[in-house]
Amino acid sequence: MSVRGLELLFFFYFASHIPITVFIDLQALLPAHLYPPALRDLLRWYADEFKDPMVLEPPEWFKSFIFCEALLQTPFFPVAAYAFLKGGCKWIRTPAIVYSTHVATTLIPILAHILFYQFPVKPQPGPQTLQERWLLVSIYAPYLLVPVLLLLTMLLSSTYNPTSKPGHVSAKNKKKN
Repeated sequence: MSVRGLELLFFFYFASHIPITVFIDLQALLPAHLYPPALRDLLRWYADEFKDPMVLEPPEWFKSFIFCEALLQTPFFPVAAYAFLKGGCKWIRTPAIVYSTHVATTLIPILAHILFYQFPVKPQPGPQTLQERWLLVSIYAPYLLVPVLLLLTMLLSSTYNPTSKPGHVSAKNKKKN
């Protein structure tokens, strides 16, 4: 995939993350009365359909990740969306490395919990079968895969890391010569 293609992927990832965080994820932390019934029903439908009890009755460790998402990540989403829509914004490199490393690190325990924890059947059932577990993993996986791809792009792409390919001269620098 071209660097521009990756930038557009990152733009859509960050732009879509804003409403998902504000309208869905933060319901685990904020009082229910702040959300209209339609959004509470959407969360309930998602939890029932995909057997994800963590969004309705989050363990404390999961709440800590959502708190980090609210406090640290959400302000970054519009900044990152802008940078990747515009393209070639080298200033996004360090914040993107911090973001992607943080998010990838939080997804490891989430995915391990989904795959290995013995969820109780009541009050809110979690995934019980291997198929249900892998379906839920597939919902969370993009939030690991895209940040890892973002990290690799920031570390290896000559657009964002000019030292990534010794002797490589970017097209921009070729025009100057």
